[in-house]
Formats: sequence, structure tokens, C-alpha cells
Amino acid sequence: HQDDRTDSVPIKNIERELICPICKELFTHPLILPCQHSVCHKCVRELLLLNHEDSFDAGSECSLPGSPGPRSRVPSPSMERLDRLARSGSMSSPGWRRGSVTPRITTFPCPGCQHDVDLGERGMSMLFRNFTLESIVERYRQAARAAVAIMCNMCKPPQQEATKSCMDCKASYCNECFKFHHPWGTPKAQHEYVGPTMNFRPKVLMCPEHEMEKVNMYCEVCRRPVCHLCKLGGSHANHKVTTMSSAYKILKEKLSKAIHYLISKEDQVKTQISHLEVLINETEEKGQLAERRTDENFERLFETLQERKFEMLRSIEQSRTRRMDQLRGQVDEYQGMLENSGLVGYAQEVLKETDQSCFVQTAKQLHTRIAKSTESLRTFHPVADPSFDEFVLDTSREETLLKELCFGGVPDPPIIDLSRSRVYNEGLVCWQLAEDTLATDHQVLEYRKLGVEQDEEEGGSHWRPTVLVYGPSTVVCDLEANSLYSFRVRSCRNSFYSPYSPEVTFHTPPAPVFGFLFNDKCGFSSERLTLSKLRDSVESAAGMAFLLAAERVQTGSYMGLDYIIGDTGISQGRHYWAFRVEPHSYLVKVGVASDSKLLEWIHNPRDTSSPRYDHDSGHDSGSEDTCYDLSQPFTLLTVGMGKVFIPKASISTAGNDHGNRVLPMPQRIGVYLDYEAGRVYFYDANTMRCLYERQVDCTGTMYPAFGLMGSGKVQLEEFIAAKRLSYM
Repeated sequence: HQDDRTDSVPIKNIERELICPICKELFTHPLILPCQHSVCHKCVRELLLLNHEDSFDAGSECSLPGSPGPRSRVPSPSMERLDRLARSGSMSSPGWRRGSVTPRITTFPCPGCQHDVDLGERGMSMLFRNFTLESIVERYRQAARAAVAIMCNMCKPPQQEATKSCMDCKASYCNECFKFHHPWGTPKAQHEYVGPTMNFRPKVLMCPEHEMEKVNMYCEVCRRPVCHLCKLGGSHANHKVTTMSSAYKILKEKLSKAIHYLISKEDQVKTQISHLEVLINETEEKGQLAERRTDENFERLFETLQERKFEMLRSIEQSRTRRMDQLRGQVDEYQGMLENSGLVGYAQEVLKETDQSCFVQTAKQLHTRIAKSTESLRTFHPVADPSFDEFVLDTSREETLLKELCFGGVPDPPIIDLSRSRVYNEGLVCWQLAEDTLATDHQVLEYRKLGVEQDEEEGGSHWRPTVLVYGPSTVVCDLEANSLYSFRVRSCRNSFYSPYSPEVTFHTPPAPVFGFLFNDKCGFSSERLTLSKLRDSVESAAGMAFLLAAERVQTGSYMGLDYIIGDTGISQGRHYWAFRVEPHSYLVKVGVASDSKLLEWIHNPRDTSSPRYDHDSGHDSGSEDTCYDLSQPFTLLTVGMGKVFIPKASISTAGNDHGNRVLPMPQRIGVYLDYEAGRVYFYDANTMRCLYERQVDCTGTMYPAFGLMGSGKVQLEEFIAAKRLSYM
């Protein structure tokens, strides 16, 4: 029964939670995707390009009043967004799969988290309707007065406004019609009714995979309600399930605690909101200040350019005037050489002088001038060059400088990615660049060793930069073993450096990296183990061979392990390697073993043996305990079901308490072998915390050894698989 009373929280304040991520409108018949995000039914339908005749009801009854039936495909805001999504190429990615007969998409990225959602062959029929969200949306519509009044379904015209809705009849009634159709003393009087609504949820949620079965359990692996058939033989057969009442109680308690925690932090939230508002105001003010400074800087540039422009134009004008005067003077000079004009005309008049003394007195100077003019005729040369090449500017350098002006400001700092970074005696440090529209020129990674008490002059605590990096990662070499290093990185764009990223620390292993791949030649069982193409991961599946062998298992017996070893052995020195054991793995043994012991295990298989058949076999969980005082040529640690099991005799744990011996499985496990000291150590590779150590008899060649039983997978670290070392 849906409680109709409204909580104290104003319903209008939660609008952002009621918006579909695809159509950006209030949810209409929302469906719950496997990733727990909700999407409108119509948006999923349009997204999958389903036929109009496909059934609507997902995870409930096949037909519900108010559910959308077949409708013509008309343009809508949501459809336009989907069309843009299709045109952008999102639907052509590998995650979009279409059937071979009809173009029907079954896999698409969730618009909320971008994880691939695979609906399988049943399509939308595998999805539950989110009735809770649907009810909240309807209450929001009513509170916002955005919905029209709900009318009585039974009244004759004119219809009256409904006052109640019957969840059993799936209809709305006014007061009179409700009394008439639900008379006292009849079974209908016991029907469940609520306030006027269009959301007629089923009384019992039905399983979408087995339509006739009620949902009565909750799968903790898939985090969704299931029925008993799903658990018995369906897709949830091997999953951990709990009762619906238990799941309801646990989830409601968790949600209540989370809500109460947030409410208790209301003052802190308000303080942070106030801080954010201050930052918003500060950002606005500093942004305006940056705009004013930019205007001033460009105005100065414009003024400088204008000044240089005027100076250059004035110089050109002066040069032009001077040259014009010179050329005009030369023209006048040559005009004087013409008959009856200028110098020639004057000379002709002088020749008319009959007095010899007077003629000689005047003719001498005149002859000199005419000689010069005659010479200028033979060697004609303009007195001025009409070219203004000296005033042609090459502004390419200045244009380049202007184009390189950093208009993007200081770039945002990158963030070091801890999930992809690995630090051994060499370190692979990866980072995520800031989401900026402008590309950076390069990055600079800096690192330093922590805990170094040396003088500043010796550079013991100085940051050491790497060479310029033009990608999102780099390798740092020659790191010291068993040391703590701090790393930071910053970006550069147009000579402007970003602030440093937050510092991150890594603890290097106690020995150099030992590189190897899985050996598929020595004792490898291809029937029960699957090796990756690169031989860097191995997987065991509980298949038919496991089931057939189970017929020979008697009470007190157990199944044998399938062993696989590294393709490189160790005969000296100290070495470290790391790997991941997948959380779903049932039982995996990890450690080291000598070549002689491996030959015994591989060539003398015991599919069904007593746990005490050979107490130093390494097969059972008690072998390490009973023989801890003996120096054996092997040591294997038990990992499985998300746990690490520490042997009772471990010196790393206090006492033999079961709670101290069962630890959560680390994301990455490291193994350190000191061959000369005859000792092996097991680490949480993320924190470099030692989980367990013991003596081991290093006689002959020691190999990394792994044993798998049931379903499981081991993945070598990239650095381990990439390095191949040789030994004498």
C-alpha cells in the first residue's frame, strides 16, 4: 500500500532527480536498467528502434491502464536527441549490436553512467518498471499543478473529478461511484484504494524472465529481485540470494542511515554551499577583472601598433616627397637641354657675342655646364629610386607571436591515475589530463624519495623532474627497493605551467621485478585451464570434467588442483612479482615451488585423495600449518571467495583466532622470494603490507606456482608479463 501522506521535504526541491537523462523531461513510465539507472519507457523504445507492436509492460502485468499503446512515430524532442545521437556515431560503436534478421539493437550505453546495457534476446521485457519513481513523479506533478485533474472512469457525462483510485480495479472513482461499486459487505469493499492516480502498480511484482512467477528473493550479485525459478535453474543459479524481506530490511536500514547521516551534516553542507557561493562570486569578480586586464593589454597593443603605423606612414611620405622633388629637378635639367630652351637656348644666345673677351669670360663656365649635361646623357641614371622596398615589413614573426599569445590562461592540473599506475624498481605513472578544450604542449612529472634525511645541498629531498612527456604516462627508472616515493605532475601550454597535481605516494617492492609468462609446455592442462593468447592470464572453469570427477569423490575427499607455473625459474637473488586473483575465484593457491616438487605434482595427479594423503602436498589448507617447522621446497598461500587464508603458524598474525587468519582479498597480491635467505613473503601489492612469510627450502630452481580449483582466474601484472629476465 502506497502511503499518500507527503513527507516534510518539499517535493519541488527534487525535480533534478525526476528528469530522464535522455529526453530531459519528467520520467514517463520509467524502467530500471541493470546498472540501476532509470530511463523513460518511450526513450528506451525509441533507442532500441523496437516495433510499435512490442509489449509494453516490463516486469509487471502485460497490460496496465494508462500504459502507452501503439502510437505513430512522430517527431518529438526525445526522438530528435536520439537522432542526433545516431548521427554522432554513438550507435555505430562496437557496443551496439543488431540482430542478423532485423535491425534491432540489444546493447546500448546507459545515458547515466555510459556502461554497456545488454538486454539480451528478450529486450525490454527483461526490465522492471520503477513504480516508486513513477509515484514520486506523479506526486511532483500534482504538487506543481502540472497535471490535469483525474476524472472518474464510471460517471456518465458530465464526468466528476475522481477522489479515489482502486488498485485492484485499476480505475478511478468519485465518491458516489466508489460507494456504488464497492458496497459494504462485498469482497470489493476490501480492495486497496489510494488517492486519485494514473499509476496502477501491480499488487505483486512479477518476474520478467518467468512471467507467471512472483518475485520473492533478491540477488546480491546482480542487485535485482528474482523469483525461485531464477535461483533454481536460471541465470542466477550460482548467485548468492537473500529473502526479499531481509533485503528490504537491510536496504531500508542502509538508506535510512545514509539519509540521517546527510541530515546530521546539514550545517556542514550549508557551510560548503556558502563557501561555493563565495567562490562563485569570487570567480565572477576575477573573471571580470581578467576581462578588463585583457582589454587593457590589447588596447596597449593596438596603441603601439597605431604609433608604429603612423611613424611608418610619415617616413614613407617624407621619402616620397624627397624623391619626387629630386626627379622633378632632374626633369627640369633635361628640359634645359632642348633647343631654344633652358641651357641650350642660353648657349645659343652666348654664341651671338662678338666681343672675344666677353665671350671667353662667359663661355668657359657655360662649356663646363654643357659638358656635364652631355656626360649625363651618356650615363643616364635617375636621381631617385621609385621602389619603396625598404618600407615593406616582414611581420610573420610578429604574427606568430600574436597567434601564440596564451588566450586559454593557465591550464588545469592533471590528476595521477592510481588505478593504472604501477611502481616497482621502475615506475609506470599514468595521469588524466584536465577536460580542457585547448590541448597542452607537454607534461612534466616530478618525484622524490620520502624519508630521506639529507642536507638540502645534497639534494636528498629535492624534486627530480623527468624529461618532457607528450602523452598521458611515462616510465621512471632506477627507483630504490623498499622505499616510499612521492609523485606529482603538471601541464604546460604556451610556456604557462599549471599548478601541480595532488601528490601521490607509492611504496616500491623489496626487490626488482621478476618477469615471466605462464608456461603452457610443462604440465599444463588444456582441458581444465584456459590460457590467454599472450600467456599473461589463466582461467579455470568448473566444467564437465569437474562434474564427472565428482562422481568419484567420497566423504572426506576433495578435488585436486590444476597447476600452472611460470616459464622462467629462479636460482639466485631476490625477486618480486605481482598478480590479480579475480574476486569470483573459488580456490587458488599462489606461491613458489621447486622444480622437483613440481614434477611430483604434475606427473602424479591425484584427482580424489584424502586431505592427509601427503601433508606437505600443498593441496589442503592444513598442510602449511602441520608442517610449518619443516623446511619444504614449496610454499603456497590459499586465496579464494574474496578472502586470503593465513596459516595458523604464521608469525604475522597474533594467535590462531579465525578472524585474524581470514583477511579480505587484496586487489593485487605480491610475492617476494629471497633465494639465498630461503624465505618467501606475500604482500598486499597496493599498500606493500606483508600478509604472511615463512621459510622455504630453495634447492634447485624455484618457479612461481599457481594452483586452481573450480572457477577462478589469475592475471599477471603488465610489468611482470612484459619483462623477461635470464639467470645463470
